[in-house]
Amino acid sequence: MFTTQAAWLILAASVAAESLGTAALNLSSGFTRPFPSALTVACYATAVWLMALATKRIEIGLAYAAWAGSSAVLTALIGVVWFGEALNVVKAVGLCTAILGIVLLNLSGSGA
Repeated sequence: MFTTQAAWLILAASVAAESLGTAALNLSSGFTRPFPSALTVACYATAVWLMALATKRIEIGLAYAAWAGSSAVLTALIGVVWFGEALNVVKAVGLCTAILGIVLLNLSGSGA
């Protein structure tokens, strides 16, 4: 077994895998391009597997909320940086609000 701190690192790796998979999904052109399509499937499978490992030490509600919020923020940032998507004030405030929510969940003490 591993520590709670290690579980959070595993969850962070799951977030990275999910966000990379979503970026690859965008590049797959509706699963018509083989490499990005295969990368999407591999990344999503890895993300779910890592999430399963992390929930051995982190409560499922907290883990999923942190995973979903972090993945959304990271994916939005990938969209801005990698795909040239617009970042306006409303989107930036929304992303900051998501980050604040994740921080507050972690400060609640239920994940320690």
